Amino acid sequence: MPTVSEYERQFRRAGLPAFIDDYSASRDVFTRAAPLLTLIFLGEMLGAIDLDWAWYANVAAAVGGLLVLIAAWAVANVVRGRTPYALPQDVGKVELALFVLVPALLPLMFGGQWRSALVTAGVNLALLLIVYGVVGYGVLSIIRWTGIRLLGELGASAIRLARAIPLILGGAVILFLTTELWQVFAEIPLNHLLLLAGFFIAIGTVFLAARLPGEVRRLEGDGPPLTHRQRINVGLVLFVSQALQVLLVSAGVGAFFVVLGALAVSNEVREAWIGGNGNVLLTVPLLGNDVEVTEELLRVAGGLAALSGLSYAVQMQTDDTYRRLFFDEVEREMRATFKARADYVRARYS
Repeated sequence: MPTVSEYERQFRRAGLPAFIDDYSASRDVFTRAAPLLTLIFLGEMLGAIDLDWAWYANVAAAVGGLLVLIAAWAVANVVRGRTPYALPQDVGKVELALFVLVPALLPLMFGGQWRSALVTAGVNLALLLIVYGVVGYGVLSIIRWTGIRLLGELGASAIRLARAIPLILGGAVILFLTTELWQVFAEIPLNHLLLLAGFFIAIGTVFLAARLPGEVRRLEGDGPPLTHRQRINVGLVLFVSQALQVLLVSAGVGAFFVVLGALAVSNEVREAWIGGNGNVLLTVPLLGNDVEVTEELLRVAGGLAALSGLSYAVQMQTDDTYRRLFFDEVEREMRATFKARADYVRARYS
């Protein structure tokens, strides 16, 4: 029977740190990120400088800014009954407020740069939110867990991929061989292409997230009830797992069309479709002929890969065939973790 600490390490490795009872943001999230936050805090003494000043004035301002940061830290420690330069055992509200506000004061004190002060405070606040999300909900551990699972089952993943791609390739192949698609992707401005990619990602995200609350409740079953934070953590694991699977399918479809286009779409065909040879990025001699990869081919293949990924994300939520290909395995592993959580709760409170 594993010990309580072994269960907790298992939850962290699985990207479910919220399963640990008494999990604290100050102790378990921000304190773990304290070295990074301290480095950023000290580096923001550069907020005191102004590029319009002479170099010696900027050096003096940087030193002054560093002294202000150190003095603020010392005063906060004294107020909390610590020695002036003690390192925190946990990072609480006072330390977080100092991290956001004190560096933002430096541009105001040294040059009256109020815009720079607002930007510094906003960036620091956003950074704390990112740290809380990434560390507090184990995002890196989730990606690591999902990646290890996919690599550990590389053969099975390849078989699933080979089974999933034919389900979505039929219409995509027909689109690939149309003049209009090539013309659209050849002429679309790059910024519009990026906006279109973001649009596809947003729609896919909505579909992947739509059924997560129901899936979490189903996994919770008859075990110990989950807190709101724990449900979010479980939903995030399911979301990242599905998103990586969609990315894998999209990459497979994109690679297929790059190879197909390089081998099957000749200079003459490109001339007829887009009115020119296109922007050739790579030429590879093959069996006495040159195989060319063009920017236009990558655009078309990428567009079809994005469309296929979106189609797969939608079908994953609505078609049992798609769900069985990938989601069932994730669900089995999650149920094992839920069982471990029930054992952990009994071990902790018995």
